[in-house]
Amino acid sequence: MPPGQVSLAISFDITRTKAVLRVLPEHTDDLSQLLARFAAATRRGTVMAEIELDDFLVGIGELATWPAPESVEWEDDLVQLVHGVLDDAEAAERRLASDQHGETGDLRTDDIIPLLKPNWAADLTPFQLRDIARLLSLRHGANFSVPGAGKTRVALAVFAALRNQNAVRRALVVSPKSAYESWMYESAFCFKEPLRSRVMDKSPDPGAEILIVNYERLNRSLRGLASWLRSMPSMLILDEAHRMKLGARGTYGSACLSLGPLAPRRLILTGTPAPNGAKDLESLLSFVWPGHGRRVVSDAVRGGDLAYASAALRPLFTRTTKSELGLPPYEPKIRRVELPPLHREIYDALVGRYSARAEASRDRLDTLGRAMLRLLMAAITPALLIEGTSRYEPLAYRVPALRVLPNDSLYKLLQDLPSYELSPKYQETLSIVKENAALGRKTLVWSTFIRSLTSLRSLLAPYNPATVYGGVPDREEEIRRFREDPDCMVLLSNPATLGEGISLHQVCHDAVYVDRDFMAGRFLQSLDRIHRLGLPADAETRVTILIAEGTVDEAVALRLDEKLQFMGRILDDPDVQQLADLEEEPSVASGMDMDDVRALLDHLNKIPVN
Repeated sequence: MPPGQVSLAISFDITRTKAVLRVLPEHTDDLSQLLARFAAATRRGTVMAEIELDDFLVGIGELATWPAPESVEWEDDLVQLVHGVLDDAEAAERRLASDQHGETGDLRTDDIIPLLKPNWAADLTPFQLRDIARLLSLRHGANFSVPGAGKTRVALAVFAALRNQNAVRRALVVSPKSAYESWMYESAFCFKEPLRSRVMDKSPDPGAEILIVNYERLNRSLRGLASWLRSMPSMLILDEAHRMKLGARGTYGSACLSLGPLAPRRLILTGTPAPNGAKDLESLLSFVWPGHGRRVVSDAVRGGDLAYASAALRPLFTRTTKSELGLPPYEPKIRRVELPPLHREIYDALVGRYSARAEASRDRLDTLGRAMLRLLMAAITPALLIEGTSRYEPLAYRVPALRVLPNDSLYKLLQDLPSYELSPKYQETLSIVKENAALGRKTLVWSTFIRSLTSLRSLLAPYNPATVYGGVPDREEEIRRFREDPDCMVLLSNPATLGEGISLHQVCHDAVYVDRDFMAGRFLQSLDRIHRLGLPADAETRVTILIAEGTVDEAVALRLDEKLQFMGRILDDPDVQQLADLEEEPSVASGMDMDDVRALLDHLNKIPVN
């Protein structure tokens, strides 16, 4: 090879998420042999190839096999990145080794507040100060604290300290849409001069100090986000980071792994870091410590023992348990309601117990089915099963109610049920909201079904209800009205929409569950809206769960009780245990696992079929 010729040139691609390798024609066979050592390599002609950046960093040692190392040329920025990754790997190994000897090297909690001044304004609990101290003692880190521990505030405090040290100047936050409101609120509340926080629109805002984007947009926005990250030193925060638990095998994971090395500081937040076991920890912590750092994590999780992996990797993450939050206790109250005669007759017919009158409508009632969601609707009121003129049309209750005649067709009565009976659950909800409003207490009312919410909105009109569900165009305004309008005494929502990311404990201490499904995680998340960190010690939290006697509600209550006892033990364990994503629990159908299905079948079998 002539002197001065470059046998192998290594650079970033245009998105800076891949390494590009170019060789002289006489080295095409050498290139083929090198690429065989990388799983995520793509050949682009005879003399050029691309390798996903994370895979390239993991296998960086394979470059030692290149036959002409003296003629390899590197792009300067990529060299700096490689050096940083190697330094990170050494830091991770030192951290793990020192912790084994009891030498964590964490900052003292007394040192934290001075690091946040002069712009920091929010209060921090002792356990938050402890978590901030550990995370600042690491170059990168993970916060696996339980839901409701204030991970958003901890992350912003870490960012504030790093910015004061000129280590970073801004932050990219990747989060679910449901967490947008929390990030916007906290980034304004925590600082004397609120940060310029923006949710990404079509392209990244160059003036944003906190740029928020959801996981769904990552893949198609990689080029713009990579450019935003590299334009100035930035912190990259993954909120609900378990969304990328598949790592390079998933769309979210591969996008996060590509962006990770472009940020000089990385932090992940999740209360459920291992929904599927130890392998999930590897995916998450490989983002935090990419390249050679992944080997450190892989060694710990090898064998799939989550308890061992959690203990071995403990120096690389922080975790606050549920009991450490110090929340005042509360006891959900079960309030049983009895179905009125017509309601009971229709419900029994839906599950297969036909009265003489129901026999005439048997075929039509059978078409409504015995599916779990339909039974949940029927336990509220079977009228929800009948389509209205529009998808979300509220039920039109008649006052006073009409009298039911013995010879009326049951199906015809079902079609016009609101003219004959008021749902006992709605009646009870109305009573609770009225009582609370008289005491000046706002009430959060949960129901799974949107038509149920719109019906309640009509019934609760005297209390100026705010309503939040998927079809509401301005959720922020409805939440603001509930928080700030003294005449708005009730908020209606469903756990799928408002189950996470919103804090209402400042203004509301009462919740009513009109119905629940089998998804224990969602129920737990929804409880956290009013029972969470920051609650006054003397606050009385009152939660009422409505159960229609002799219905599927009883099977749901039994299964949720079992699940919540298990989850409670997990959330109070200082080590990471396997726990499904609270928002995205694995399910067979409609949020049901196989034990839930058995509980539903038991309920159906208890009712004799004629």
